[in-house]
Amino acid sequence: MKAKSDGNSSPLKSHPKVDGWQQGELLEITIADLNHTGDGVGRWQGQVIFVPNTVPGDRVLVRLVRVKPQYAHGKLHQLLEASPHRIRPHCIVADKCGGCQWQQIDYAYQLAAKQNLVIQDLQRIGGFPNPPVDPVVTPLPHPSSQASPLIPHLHYRNKATYPLVRSIATGQVQAGYYQKGSHELINLNQCPIQDERLNPLLAEVKQDIQGQGWSIYNETQHHGKLRHLGVRIGRRTGEMLLTLVSTQAKLPGIEEQANVWLERYPALVGVCININPDRTNAIFGKETHCITGRSYLYEEFAGLQLRIQPTTFFQVNTEQAETLLHMIAAELQGQGLLQGQELLIDAYCGIGTLTLPLAKQVQHAIGIEVQPESIEQAQQNAALNNITNVDFRVGAVEQVLPTLLPTLLPTQPTLTQPTIVLLDPPRKGCDQAVIDVLLATQPDRIVYVSCNPSTLARDLKSLCSIYKLNRVQPVDFFPQTPHVECVAFLVKP
Repeated sequence: MKAKSDGNSSPLKSHPKVDGWQQGELLEITIADLNHTGDGVGRWQGQVIFVPNTVPGDRVLVRLVRVKPQYAHGKLHQLLEASPHRIRPHCIVADKCGGCQWQQIDYAYQLAAKQNLVIQDLQRIGGFPNPPVDPVVTPLPHPSSQASPLIPHLHYRNKATYPLVRSIATGQVQAGYYQKGSHELINLNQCPIQDERLNPLLAEVKQDIQGQGWSIYNETQHHGKLRHLGVRIGRRTGEMLLTLVSTQAKLPGIEEQANVWLERYPALVGVCININPDRTNAIFGKETHCITGRSYLYEEFAGLQLRIQPTTFFQVNTEQAETLLHMIAAELQGQGLLQGQELLIDAYCGIGTLTLPLAKQVQHAIGIEVQPESIEQAQQNAALNNITNVDFRVGAVEQVLPTLLPTLLPTQPTLTQPTIVLLDPPRKGCDQAVIDVLLATQPDRIVYVSCNPSTLARDLKSLCSIYKLNRVQPVDFFPQTPHVECVAFLVKP
């Protein structure tokens, strides 16, 4: 593989004669590891250097761009010798786009690196000397995919939301992902990790927005209307939703254009507009209006039919979410549970993605979710699938869970404590009040689903003051990125 440069021809500086380093300095190092953000990790004179777009085993020339006393961030200046784990990325802008960080790493090594990241967090943060972490479960190709069955770790995303900008140079409307660590947008017409059936919408809708003359939001000056373009697909049904995020609902000609899109794309079932007038990094606002068609798509999941709206949280990797569900069910069945007599409490339940399939195997299920819109959809999905032994509570888990049992017991006198508690918190992990009530009530089983190994390790450390950690199973929900989903199974010894 040829060496490549960052375009700066400055010569290699000699090592400083005193301890430390300087911004702009060029150093030769070998990349030895990967960190949680996907950067390569190397060392120079015992100090750590983080370098994006590198692979363990690479020998590189690095320009220091940000320097601290004990570590520095560098930019790849020249690849002197390629790692045996380095491959050609599937995307021509992979080295610029911040959407995924590991396309230059062969997939087998990605899996090993993710397992290692989980192990390191459980050791360093959780205090588990030999954590029981299984190999990462890999995705299988989806029957609808046109991609090669040899690369099922591409074309997996069922949803994408792209920032919109207007090019200063050309005046053209662009959509894509921001370059890592910046607000410089990389314009895309297709993306190798999203469902390929969405690519025509990404390429063509930009041109229609351009033709309509709608203003594009400028985040610095806080003016303009259109902020994001959102696309979503039901992997099993093929139904699509298109959503524009705007600072206001009034876009001249939006109804006519929405009907053109609905006619042009037979799989498109609805066009929506989400209103976000705030100066914020949040993508979606609180209001969503359907312009034409339906405000939701149907998806088939674990034998159920689900309604999913534009702003609904639903795992972006449908197949791996179903794999995770089957693994949870198999583990609990192997422990003699899910026999139709249990109480299941699903904290952070969302639209009932895991609650509803598992409810069919227990006596009673309760879902807790802070977002009222998600609870409304969960209730609709329960009715849609004739599941009657489940109810959903709106509220923060740390507020609802401590008061749940006194409310529940009069209606379920045969149940004295929750048998199974399923946790699936956001990246920040569980609030301490949630951990406290679990330690106080001591349900028979805890299943902890996490998208952040660091906060998982922190919470397991507390829970394992009473519980035993049976095993942790990583699942690759996000190929080509350093993110990894995990499920941890805890039992009372």
